[in-house]
Amino acid sequence: VQLQASGGGLVHNGGSLKLSCTTSGFNFNYYAISWFRQAPGKEREGVSCISGHDGSTKYADSVKGRFTASRVNGQNVVHLEANGLKPEDTAVYFCAASIPVAAAGCTSPNAFLQVLYEEWGQGTQVTVSS
Repeated sequence: VQLQASGGGLVHNGGSLKLSCTTSGFNFNYYAISWFRQAPGKEREGVSCISGHDGSTKYADSVKGRFTASRVNGQNVVHLEANGLKPEDTAVYFCAASIPVAAAGCTSPNAFLQVLYEEWGQGTQVTVSS
């Protein structure tokens, strides 16, 4: 089982990035794939969730209207398009996979409960300069 996050980089305030989470070794359609991020000195927090079970999505309030998650089922990839980036979006971004979150749907209150995620990828750094 493998999740590979990529697409991070350095952008200016207001810029855009497209992150990708490429997965292998498991049945992609059974899982919810979420993005989490961790800024220096802060706890890791949920950013977006997209379920392979019912297609439901969820976003952190801080990114609603700016970030969009999408699944490419034939390629087992989840993208996170991040627009209107702000310096406070600077963090290491991780993708993770969960069967229980997929079953409950990403609209579940527990969609960002990290203990429900069985598989994690390494992070990709996003830096937004002011």
